[in-house]
Amino acid sequence: MTDTLPDVAVLDYGSGNVHSAVKALARAGARVDLTRDPDAVRSADGLLVPGVGAFDAVIRALRAVGGDRLIAERLAAGKPVLGICVGEQVMFARGIERGVETEGLGYWPGTVRELRAPVLPHMGWSTVEAPAESRLFRGIAQERFYFVHSNAAPEWAVEADASGGPEVTWAEHGERFVAAVEDGPLTATQFHPEKSGEAGIRLLGNWIASLRTTPAESE
Repeated sequence: MTDTLPDVAVLDYGSGNVHSAVKALARAGARVDLTRDPDAVRSADGLLVPGVGAFDAVIRALRAVGGDRLIAERLAAGKPVLGICVGEQVMFARGIERGVETEGLGYWPGTVRELRAPVLPHMGWSTVEAPAESRLFRGIAQERFYFVHSNAAPEWAVEADASGGPEVTWAEHGERFVAAVEDGPLTATQFHPEKSGEAGIRLLGNWIASLRTTPAESE
């Protein structure tokens, strides 16, 4: 193993202010490139897919720059992808927001919808329920993370495989919802690790550390 920092591409498809994510990844130990260049996205050790705004708008923006195809190529090759906030939501089969139903990228079954909660959006710091086997939350399972959203996936319909995955982390605001998923090369969080202080930096560091592990090394 060398001391070279892993390369992480942050997909630049027009999703709001992503500079906090770029800075947080750099603090966590990555060399970061904000890019939509297909070759850079394909060759990076890790790809971060940010997401701010409406489900439908994020899907349309992703497809406009070929981001959906690049994500599919990376996952088919077993190359890590991390989705954040709406970048997590679009990994599900569909989203319903303000009466608009949109087809998602479909890596997981289920629907992202408005939470049944007395106050929306869910904005602020919340604890999560991470599985004991989680690598993403290693050493930080008791920490709080920063959420800002009204929609989420309240159900998880994928059964664990022979290796025990996917690992699903939960949070609650009015009702339980999926807060994070670790599913082979695809990882995603509903909360914003880049806005979650030191706990978020450590979580990103855990993900970046996994980029150094080849399939052979993890067996």
